[in-house]
Amino acid sequence: MRLFAGVLPPPSVAAELGRAVDQLEDLPGASALKWTGRPGWHLTLAFYGEVRQEPADPVPELIRRLALAARRTPPFTLALRGAGVFGGRSLWADVAGDTGALARLSDGAQEAARGAGLPMGEHRRFRPHLSLARDRAGDFDLGPYVDAMAGFRGAEWEVGEVALVRSDLSGGGGGVGARARYEVVAALALGGGG
Repeated sequence: MRLFAGVLPPPSVAAELGRAVDQLEDLPGASALKWTGRPGWHLTLAFYGEVRQEPADPVPELIRRLALAARRTPPFTLALRGAGVFGGRSLWADVAGDTGALARLSDGAQEAARGAGLPMGEHRRFRPHLSLARDRAGDFDLGPYVDAMAGFRGAEWEVGEVALVRSDLSGGGGGVGARARYEVVAALALGGGG
């Protein structure tokens, strides 16, 4: 199963972002982009990839270690602000607030995987973001979309948990262009709550 650790924005924050994205989807050429599914909007802390449950299932140990990382992190505040682009192909909403706490939580989520025996590959610099759309062909100017989001200031919310999430590409036919379905495997409270 494909797993990642992430922070899920509350429904009110996702709805607010959704209204801004509705306006982006009305811009010329928007149909050429692959827009992310709104029910799955999240901030990825660590992507674990395909996790094999045989011969020994690492998921219970991953959850245990992820819970420890969550308990070491007090709740903190985030907000979505503006937008940016990765590599000219990926449009994302930017994150403001206590991004230092978010980065430390990301480090903890990656260490949890290593401790559970999951290979994590090379460590990349953490850049908090929420993916909105991808340019399928790689030749689309995303600048007007970033400009249109420049004034977006989403409401602040308190991050109180980290989620271990299963992603399934089979719902959209699998392969390139498939829209993932997400299922929360475990929700782990920050700061020792719950």
